[in-house]
Amino acid sequence: MEITHLGHSCFKIVGKNLAVITDPFNHPRISFKMPKVEADVVTISHGHQDHNYKEGVKGDSLLLDSPGEYEVKENFFQGILSYHDDQKGEERGLNTIFTMEIDGIHLCHLGDLGIELDNDQIEAMDGVDILMIPVGGVYTIDAKTAVKVINDVSPKIVIPMHYKVPGGFDNIDPVDKFIKEIGEQPETLDKLKITKKDLPEEMKVVVLKS
Repeated sequence: MEITHLGHSCFKIVGKNLAVITDPFNHPRISFKMPKVEADVVTISHGHQDHNYKEGVKGDSLLLDSPGEYEVKENFFQGILSYHDDQKGEERGLNTIFTMEIDGIHLCHLGDLGIELDNDQIEAMDGVDILMIPVGGVYTIDAKTAVKVINDVSPKIVIPMHYKVPGGFDNIDPVDKFIKEIGEQPETLDKLKITKKDLPEEMKVVVLKS
């Protein structure tokens, strides 16, 4: 499997027989553009412009944008209902967390999660190997809450997303604040190439360049 960060909360995940794009973006406050990509599956956590640009993905893609269970080419997806804020969606609406079972690896993309997970959500996410988690605050959980969520999920690899970068949202926190909060020295990579047997025994943080 190969995971590439395309910017903001958008990743390209390529397995043996499947390519997935998460939360494609096209927003006036993001000056950098999504690259040209194709995918078999596009997941969209919610309907905001920095997460729902499905037109930016070429190919005959299956769109997943709501809770439920899905199977695509013997790969499994689950959408889990959550909230975009800590007021049960009254401020920014709903958010769909997506888990994916690809090449025997259990991934989870939290979208714009805005509140700590409840027990039902934690149970539904049992066994996650790779967690893609927002850490910038303001529109999502902040660094401190992100660490609580990570402790609840107990993934093997944590990939932060939705943080301050040049050309992006300037009112959210940079990834350094999260790194300081979690207290782990990250590994910085252009892309993550991994198989199930390569998953670490101890949790590690991977910052992907975008």
